[in-house]
Amino acid sequence: MTTASAWDVLEGTNVPNGYRVEITDGKIIMTPRGMAQMKVIFKAARQIEDQLAGRGDFISDVMVDFPSALHGYAPDLAIIAPGAELNGRGRYEWHDLEAVLEVASPSSQDNDFVKKLRLYAECGIPVYAVIDPREGMCTVHSAPQRSGVYREIERVPFGQDLTVPLEGRTVVITTDGFPRDPGRSVGCAGQG
Repeated sequence: MTTASAWDVLEGTNVPNGYRVEITDGKIIMTPRGMAQMKVIFKAARQIEDQLAGRGDFISDVMVDFPSALHGYAPDLAIIAPGAELNGRGRYEWHDLEAVLEVASPSSQDNDFVKKLRLYAECGIPVYAVIDPREGMCTVHSAPQRSGVYREIERVPFGQDLTVPLEGRTVVITTDGFPRDPGRSVGCAGQG
């Protein structure tokens, strides 16, 4: 018997283009993708694809089943372990992920730096990296603990290589071309 998936609540729902949908603590969250975040994802995806060369796969913004019906995440980028297979729903599961890379935006800070970090560590995902265009910094978490924390943390500023250690291989992502997100105020000009 297949266990429930957080994604079941979206069955038959059309999501507007340009929005990212995830489920956190049983709540459906839709957020627009910013220009800097999109460009970082594209630049990193090309580098990951070139380096994997048949030794695993990667996905971007694709639903992954986690062991809780309260969480449905579609990581910005996830590196899939070699030999992993899709489940009966046509999705990968948490234990198929060797690394997850999320690109933070002002609206996703709590999810990326707190909630996802905790869930990914509890699930034993070996590497979790948060790429933050606003800060120009990558934070790499490794050595996950079932208590919801990662034992090792490394900060890599944009301009230095982001090293993602995988089982029997390493992916190195050059960050010097990653755009910075200077941030912007919310609202329209002329409103008072």
